[in-house]
Amino acid sequence: MDDDLAVLRRARMRWNTPLSVAHADVLLDRLHLDAGAQVVDLGSGWGELLMRAAERTHGVRGLGVDTDPVALERGRLLARERGLAERIELVQADVSTWSGTAERALCIGSSHAFGGTRAALEALASLVPSGGRALFGDGFWQASPKPAAVEIFGDQILTLPELVDSSRSAGWRVLHLSTADQREWDEFESSSRAGWQEWLLANGSDPRAGEVGEWLDTRERQYIQDYRGVLGFAYLVLAH
Repeated sequence: MDDDLAVLRRARMRWNTPLSVAHADVLLDRLHLDAGAQVVDLGSGWGELLMRAAERTHGVRGLGVDTDPVALERGRLLARERGLAERIELVQADVSTWSGTAERALCIGSSHAFGGTRAALEALASLVPSGGRALFGDGFWQASPKPAAVEIFGDQILTLPELVDSSRSAGWRVLHLSTADQREWDEFESSSRAGWQEWLLANGSDPRAGEVGEWLDTRERQYIQDYRGVLGFAYLVLAH
């Protein structure tokens, strides 16, 4: 992928998950962030939720870990613009290799990096000390998937009851559970395509236009036909 298109790929997304600002505020409230708390975001992307955690609570320091250099550079720029560069650090690394501890942890849409939902929940339990909390976000089947949806997302997606049971099995108590609503999903999917849609409309004669248009049409078709209303996304605030 060319650098200019890589930058535009998620340029219109607030964060890389189906989540509204109001919903995010509720989740951060449930995390009970104390002044001076250390927060790690495993699979942070550009760290928007991590920065909001730092902005709302004095002295919170955050570490974001991700493998995407484009997203990390975007996050570093945002942190500087918002006066958070001294409190937010974003590092390029495989989240499954991070071995520190933190009083609060975020892991949203990154379970695949640990080998699946159950493995991610177990890994988080070893990273967050007793008395700490984690915000875990993961996909689940909210309706029986057709083969096309399973082909897109794999056969390791759990149902919501299975997700909650897996949390308990990993030693967590579920303090809060909420799920993305349809408007959040539609906004997430539309914004994930918006940067490239805008580029395509302005650059129809570019040699890359055909490939970009095909990707956009395929992603839109898959969402509408194969997993809209079928794949859900749950947010669990966990403690142990």
